Amino acid sequence: QVQLVESGGGLVQPGGSLRLSCAASGFTFSSYAMSWYRQAPGKERELVAGITNVGGSTNYADSVKGRFTISRDNAKNTVYLQMNSLEPEDTAVYYCKAVRGFYSPLWGQGTQVTVSS
Repeated sequence: QVQLVESGGGLVQPGGSLRLSCAASGFTFSSYAMSWYRQAPGKERELVAGITNVGGSTNYADSVKGRFTISRDNAKNTVYLQMNSLEPEDTAVYYCKAVRGFYSPLWGQGTQVTVSS
């Protein structure tokens, strides 16, 4: 069964940190580029960060550069998003996405991140 399962979300105060995980199963994880997206209430889903299949290249939205770090462990079939210096504007549901060429993308179910004092 093809599956992406996010975890690690929660409530954190401004300035705090969270580490999101996305565990993959049912497909060849190391062949897929992985990304994190987020969607805040009333807003469109937006790309937060991406990483190539072997982790040699990453990219970030301008709004998170210097604060968030994407990484992956192909031995554990897991992609991570380390989020530091969190701001209320980072509040959203965070989704991971797997992409490989012309295959249909795979999405997780999302994990809620709330930044509030």
